[in-house]
Amino acid sequence: MSFTTRPEIAATFGAVASTHWIASQVGMAVLERGGNAFDAAAAAGFTLQIVEPHLNGPGGDAPIIIHDAKAGRQHVICGQGPAPAGMTIAHLRDHLGLDIVPGTGFLCAPIPGAFDAWMLMLRDHGTWRPREVLEYAIGYARDGAHMVPRIQATVDTVRPLFETAWPTSAALWLRGGGPKGGQLYANPELADTYTRIVTEAEAAGDGREAQIDAARRAFYQGFVAEAADRFARSFEALDTSGRRHQAVLTAQDMAGWRATYDEPLRLDAHGVTTLKCGPWSQGPAMLMTLALLDQMDIGALDPMGAELVHVFIEAQKLAFADREAWCADPAFFDAPVQTLLSPAYNAARRALIGREASRDWRPGAPDGRAPLTVSYEAAVARAKEARQAAGSGEPTVSRLGASGGDTCHIDVIDRWGNMVSATPSAGWLQSSPAIPGLGFCLGSRCQMFWLEDGLPNSLRPGQRPRTTLSPAMVLKDGRAWMAFGTPGGEQQDQWQPLMLLRMLYHSMGIQQAIDAPAFHSEHWISSFWPRGAKPAKLVLEGRYAADVAADLRARGHDVEMGGDWSEGRLVGARLERDGQIFAGANPRGMQGYAVGR
Repeated sequence: MSFTTRPEIAATFGAVASTHWIASQVGMAVLERGGNAFDAAAAAGFTLQIVEPHLNGPGGDAPIIIHDAKAGRQHVICGQGPAPAGMTIAHLRDHLGLDIVPGTGFLCAPIPGAFDAWMLMLRDHGTWRPREVLEYAIGYARDGAHMVPRIQATVDTVRPLFETAWPTSAALWLRGGGPKGGQLYANPELADTYTRIVTEAEAAGDGREAQIDAARRAFYQGFVAEAADRFARSFEALDTSGRRHQAVLTAQDMAGWRATYDEPLRLDAHGVTTLKCGPWSQGPAMLMTLALLDQMDIGALDPMGAELVHVFIEAQKLAFADREAWCADPAFFDAPVQTLLSPAYNAARRALIGREASRDWRPGAPDGRAPLTVSYEAAVARAKEARQAAGSGEPTVSRLGASGGDTCHIDVIDRWGNMVSATPSAGWLQSSPAIPGLGFCLGSRCQMFWLEDGLPNSLRPGQRPRTTLSPAMVLKDGRAWMAFGTPGGEQQDQWQPLMLLRMLYHSMGIQQAIDAPAFHSEHWISSFWPRGAKPAKLVLEGRYAADVAADLRARGHDVEMGGDWSEGRLVGARLERDGQIFAGANPRGMQGYAVGR
């Protein structure tokens, strides 16, 4: 057996894998107390808001893929909130004079989606009540949770912004000097918020579903929405534009939205069926990558060799170009997803992959339609400007807050075979000023819209921003087999297909595939402010052999070597035919953990 950083967990009763050991153990505690995978994932998800506040929060988003074992069906729960009614191109571009949506502050805030996504899943598929699910998060928020060093580092990065421009965030996150790595830090305001939600839920009566719906009303039509609206009208937040702006999100926006169910996108390739969220996410980019690689002899390639890296990255350049040109909220744009995943289209696209690294921007033309994207050259210029500003040594307050945001992930499999793959994110502590009395801030996902008319992902009120959040699930022989995912923004749908292919073709278990060195490209247009692109840039984890890097440079890749343990933050769990559940988690950053029995 090859060495792994920790054992791959083997269980029969249940398993939970997440990006933080506390959340994993909370999920396992729920399973031990009789809850199912949906109860466990919700409890773990709310706990992540306390233990990873720099990576997600109550005001953020949460796409979820579930497998209902009893019904034998999979569903997507869309916890991606849309743009508010007042958030228009005319308002931001013409009235405020912006050419790009800010990456922080109030203007990039969509309707918060995470709370309702968790509650919708809990109501329709879980067995627990709001108090039982929220008691873990309330306890950690009230009594204090262990702070990993990265939380302290994030707060230190935005400390000048909080001290000079976001006083409500300073009151919440600089109290007593702020969180310290290895010590406890409490969020009593958030504890009070969730306690009040539970109280209002129980006032609705004894019925479990009635309590959950009352909790949803308290958040979206009650005191939470009212507090967010009141603060948004009374404060102007400094953002990455260098200017101060009021929010456009209102209580009416929140009252009119609820999380919804979608059908997962499916691709049959490599002997399995892979499920992702729809074209309002970047999930199709992973499916397109798998479709492009399906006719290649991946099993014959060295899993740590240059050839696999090369063909994988070149396929991804094509897939992510099509993500930009063709993926957006299908309620507003006719995304030709079936053509993008079709064998004929991918055969033509596969022919573009050569021996040399491409530096070109090459979206395709499915069904003969001309691709619509912003200028690639302008994106390259924005990336250069950002590098120059970062290297100037000038700590401009306008740029603070745009760094350090990331994501969480949770996978759960219970003894009945139910599965959850969830990727909660956004609403992190550095997104926007903390809302007084609530203990959290709004999200920033609307930075992924364009302020140019006529593009798939142009800003439109009510449209979901094309999120990078991308949980995954895999079926084998028609059976639900694996739930997995990762933080990482653009890297989510780079690291996930790499992990899957290593398992399918190179006989790796989950932990082996997670531990193996990984890589990512920054060739395409980023979804995050300032929306840059770096042609042919390839970042290899430091454990790759020197001759691999040399080979790739010779082919034209702009190779940058990262740290030895710097790429890939995956977690996952799978269910085999003999009833065994296997789970693994990322050792990088010393946070992720899988548990089970």
